[in-house]
Amino acid sequence: MRHARRRIVRRVARLAAVGGLLVGGTMVTRAVASEPPDAPAASRTLALPASGTGSALVARLGASRTAGHWIGPDGRPVVAVTDDEAAGEVRRAGAAAEVVPHSMAELKSATSALRSAPRVAGTAWALDYRSNEVVVRGDSTVPAAEWARLTRVAEGIGGFVRMERIEGAFTTRLNGGRPILSTAGRCSAGFNVTDGRGDFLLTAGHCGPTGSVWFGDDGGGRQLGRTVANSFPGDDFSLVAYTNGGAGNGSDVVAVGGGKGVRITGTGEAAVGQRVFRSGSTSGLRDGRVTALDATVNYPEGTVSGLIQTDVCAEPGDSGGPMFSEGIALGVTSGGSGDCAKGGTTFFQPVTEALTSLGMRLIVSSPDGSGRRAAPAPPASGTAAPGAAAPGAPAPVSGTGGSTLVSRLTDRRNVGPGLLVIAGSLIALTATRWLRTERDRKAYRRYYSATWG
Repeated sequence: MRHARRRIVRRVARLAAVGGLLVGGTMVTRAVASEPPDAPAASRTLALPASGTGSALVARLGASRTAGHWIGPDGRPVVAVTDDEAAGEVRRAGAAAEVVPHSMAELKSATSALRSAPRVAGTAWALDYRSNEVVVRGDSTVPAAEWARLTRVAEGIGGFVRMERIEGAFTTRLNGGRPILSTAGRCSAGFNVTDGRGDFLLTAGHCGPTGSVWFGDDGGGRQLGRTVANSFPGDDFSLVAYTNGGAGNGSDVVAVGGGKGVRITGTGEAAVGQRVFRSGSTSGLRDGRVTALDATVNYPEGTVSGLIQTDVCAEPGDSGGPMFSEGIALGVTSGGSGDCAKGGTTFFQPVTEALTSLGMRLIVSSPDGSGRRAAPAPPASGTAAPGAAAPGAPAPVSGTGGSTLVSRLTDRRNVGPGLLVIAGSLIALTATRWLRTERDRKAYRRYYSATWG
């Protein structure tokens, strides 16, 4: 009876070991086929291909027959058109069409009239493609008399100009991944760029004038560089030349907090409805949607036009921080209203415009993700450059501690757990085989002693 029980135990142990080998092999296979560990789940959207389709249709049909495009809730491109014939062309191209009364030419004419009116600090306007309106907003600092005067200007333009009062104030976010400091205050690092001879940091223009000296840590003990080009107001970008001429390791990565980063693979244009992410030294990584394009904001310091409007929150100190989607650089933080406790509106300087004006190219990940390279000229469709690394691939941020060996081995999204299961199963299988061999050896010795003793 005792021998029978032992045989059952050995057979169960062998079956368990074989099962462990199968399970471990499956775990390793699935881990290799899946995303790398710590990949930010928020970095995947379907907006970029849809944006390219929408922008191509708008370019083909023209400003008099279209009024913008956006990403629908189902991820499909939607194009606003002014006639049924144009709607038919859009639908045949695989996009949704929405017939609207006012063309892009009319909307642009309205914004030109608003810019021609006397400037009112604390106001902003943008093209709302989905409502086919120009939306004018006034913050709490705008006097009633000034708001009434601007309202009369809007009424003279037409009924498609909508006036809104908001709480808070439109301010530049002076004070992203990483904090950068100067005598003007604290801002956030944007994207690393190059002219082929040296490396530079792209950040917000309102952060400091040409000649501003920047430091890279809160103690102010490490000089980062000096501002060599600036455009503010009008635009909102500036260029900081690194003191040592190079951006260093990880220059193709933007920090998102917790020692993690996202690899940048190219530049592109934002699309209304697109999900985007912003990183800043005050409020960290935040996400939201693009709500309007070609926005104009009348900050107290001056007027900035051509901005991307979003519902992503931001706070003082986030200025200059990067905005991206699927690893595609879209903008740097300019300013806005509200905060990350109750939400608000944030505006971004488009990266493509800044790079073109400065004659710079973005530093991006190499095709295999092993290093950096200079991106080609920015594509208009918002897609990554050909041969780029996987969009939004996770990466460690240089200068921060990585995960320990134990944490990597035990991460269920890594190959470590599968390898541990395989190793344990092999040990168990070897042990059962050794025990059986040892039992047979002892039995033979007993038999030999009994027959020859």
